[in-house]
Amino acid sequence: MERMRADSALTQALRSRWDAEATTFVFPWGHMIPSLEDVSRITGLRIYGRPVSGYTYPCYHDLAERLLELPVDRRSSLLPRVPLQESLGLFDVGKVAGESEDEHLDRLAQVSRRELASEPGAQANLDLRHFLVLFLGRLLFSTRGDAVHCRFLPLLLFSTRGDAVHYRFLPLLEDLGEVGGYAWGAAFLAHQFDSLGTSERQTSISGFFPFLQVWAYLHLPALGRGDLARPGLLPIARRWYSLRDSRNLGDQLERLQKAIDSYPYLDVVWQPYLGEGDEGHPWLMQARPYFGRSVWLHAFNLVLPLHLHLSQRSLGLRQSVVEFPIRDQFRRSGRSFRGLHDTTDWRERAKKQIDNWERRGKSVKSDATTDDAYLQAYALKYGGKVYKSTRHQVDATDEIASLRALLYSAVQDQEVAQRKTAELVSAYSNFNT
Repeated sequence: MERMRADSALTQALRSRWDAEATTFVFPWGHMIPSLEDVSRITGLRIYGRPVSGYTYPCYHDLAERLLELPVDRRSSLLPRVPLQESLGLFDVGKVAGESEDEHLDRLAQVSRRELASEPGAQANLDLRHFLVLFLGRLLFSTRGDAVHCRFLPLLLFSTRGDAVHYRFLPLLEDLGEVGGYAWGAAFLAHQFDSLGTSERQTSISGFFPFLQVWAYLHLPALGRGDLARPGLLPIARRWYSLRDSRNLGDQLERLQKAIDSYPYLDVVWQPYLGEGDEGHPWLMQARPYFGRSVWLHAFNLVLPLHLHLSQRSLGLRQSVVEFPIRDQFRRSGRSFRGLHDTTDWRERAKKQIDNWERRGKSVKSDATTDDAYLQAYALKYGGKVYKSTRHQVDATDEIASLRALLYSAVQDQEVAQRKTAELVSAYSNFNT
């Protein structure tokens, strides 16, 4: 992947519409959910294979010292960032005057290559573990402290923001021959869902921000936040640049929230990959059996559901009425990975959910011929709350407008629109009553 500028306003606008109980976005036209297919096509990450699960420990000291050969504080579950970066030649290689971002990255790569073992053996394994811990902890599964001020994606690995990296993936790095067999993309999606569930008052970025940005570019193109600069490249994230917006964050956020409030339903792209083939891209062909399925996602103590049945229109189906999910038993009260005071085997604790993953979850099907029943139930549950603008005052008139927008989203042509006029008038009358 190339450079990508973080779009804090877009990420925040999406986060403000996240329903943590249903693990889905709530828009005026219904639920929308980032899926495993989105992960596979946008990032190229592997979404099939063994779940990222196993043991979590109250102390990783002995394991870290043995596998990384770095000094570790026994009282902490975090690995100091500086020794990791120094071991890879990535520390204290700052940008020099007159050097462009691309030149800086090229020089960092050259310095790092000189530090890494070039022949297979113990030192090469050690270098690889150091890189993977840094890559997983500060890029793929980054937290707000890592990503808050990073302008460009590759620099996150070299950033001096954040003092430490969590050990939680270290047990899976002991046998390096097995690392490639895990469904890192599914764990990544669980981490994204968890990151979106944080307070919407936070303005920093958590998680791998390019994924959500490109997801929005593909599904909500009329927002105009991305530039399709290099069509045809794979993974799809390589095709896009984030457009610069010189306005302050507050103005950008208010504009985006209002734009989503009034977003034209017919401009929503439910199936952005219809023209995309799998030929020549083995990771897509192997991932396809996981597309279009509701399934549990695993990242150790993150065990979260992908409720794809709430977004059947993304699969080319009519949306049937479904039971809206409630908070699940694995939902954590906070985002911190600290506080896991007991050694826990998540393969045993979440055995039912692990079995669900190994069976590839459940295929999403629908026998509905219209979206109307779902949209009416959706309007009753969310009402005017689908409008999230900070200055948008919701009253009875706005709730009626919300119902109108939801019902009209099922209208496909003029003939259907005329037939539904009488139904809408009756619905508005009952609603006012």
